[in-house]
Amino acid sequence: MSSVEKIETTFKVNQEIVYPLQGVGKITSIEEKLFKGKKVLYYIIFLEVSDMTVMVPCDKAEGLGIRAIVSEEESMKALKLISEDYEPITADWKMRYQMNLDLLKSGSVSDIATVVRTLYHRSKVKELPILERKLFDNALKLLVDEISFSLGKTKSEVEQLIFSKIETE
Repeated sequence: MSSVEKIETTFKVNQEIVYPLQGVGKITSIEEKLFKGKKVLYYIIFLEVSDMTVMVPCDKAEGLGIRAIVSEEESMKALKLISEDYEPITADWKMRYQMNLDLLKSGSVSDIATVVRTLYHRSKVKELPILERKLFDNALKLLVDEISFSLGKTKSEVEQLIFSKIETE
């Protein structure tokens, strides 16, 4: 057989998606490539934030956490979460770092918002170690990126919105 089995793809060409830890990307094409002697269907995804194109096997995409951009309603929930009370977390920065990294890997917009909120408030108590500062910056960038696409706002508008909500305590 020379053709690949007919696989129903979850995402479509030109659809904007979220790739956990990478940000928002756009599926530029869906292509068949030979891999270890088998034909495999791949999403070709352009990640604007890192100016990079990646190939992801269609049948592995959801397992990697690739998902559609959240609805406006989900974005608003994440923004609301940022302004809510939070549980202070461990003073052990290594444990905190791992907990927050795990949340970021999950890729959900509410988990990303939780990381932003937690690390922002922690930074007001004590300066964050370099790795945690990078984690905060990355989480903020991911959150701004997705919410700006979801709400159809500019990244600077969304960043201002996030900081106005996070500072209302």
